[in-house]
Amino acid sequence: MGPVTVTFREIVGAVTRTGVLNTVAGLLPADGLVAVDGVDGAGKTTFCDDLAAVLRSRGRTVVRASVDDFHHPREIRHRRGPVSPEGFFLDSFDHERFAGHLLVPFAAGRPFRRASHDLATDEYVDAPEEVVSRPAILLVDGIFLHRDELVEHWDFSVFLSVDFAVSVARMAVRDGSPSDPDDPRNHRYVEGQRLYLAKCEPARRASLVIDYDDLADPRPRTT
Repeated sequence: MGPVTVTFREIVGAVTRTGVLNTVAGLLPADGLVAVDGVDGAGKTTFCDDLAAVLRSRGRTVVRASVDDFHHPREIRHRRGPVSPEGFFLDSFDHERFAGHLLVPFAAGRPFRRASHDLATDEYVDAPEEVVSRPAILLVDGIFLHRDELVEHWDFSVFLSVDFAVSVARMAVRDGSPSDPDDPRNHRYVEGQRLYLAKCEPARRASLVIDYDDLADPRPRTT
């Protein structure tokens, strides 16, 4: 099932972070796959964790997952060169395992696995199979989630829209990386994500776009 589009009427009044989280929680299906996409440093993980807390407070069953647990090994990630933007966009993630281990079985109500690779060790992992009582939401964060290979899996999706000047500065605080998007050390990542934005237009594919330059004052908008 592809994402549904949210109308302005459904998001009006969501003028605080708490309001946005409650509004998004109210828009989600009772059962299904939900994606939260955005560039590196957009705030996806925290947004998902907070959204999961809201859903659980309402008695909903939520399984949290991240595409970051489905990287390719370094030899594949860097096969076009360690600074290649195309390599970052095309080769970072193992979307076949992501879908085959997690998205497809979860949607079908079968046992699923939430990881296939450990980025720290750069090794494949044999994650345990899990089952969950339904109805349940699989809430996934990550970059590139509106790629052609993935977009039809989502029953609802959010795109956190953040300017690179803001997101890269957040990454610098978090990881100690350069704070300038134009720094050569950021070239692979920023330009790779620009390729994604241009090719896949996630803000057009998402069910809901949230302007997220200000973490305390997110602003939903129509797609």
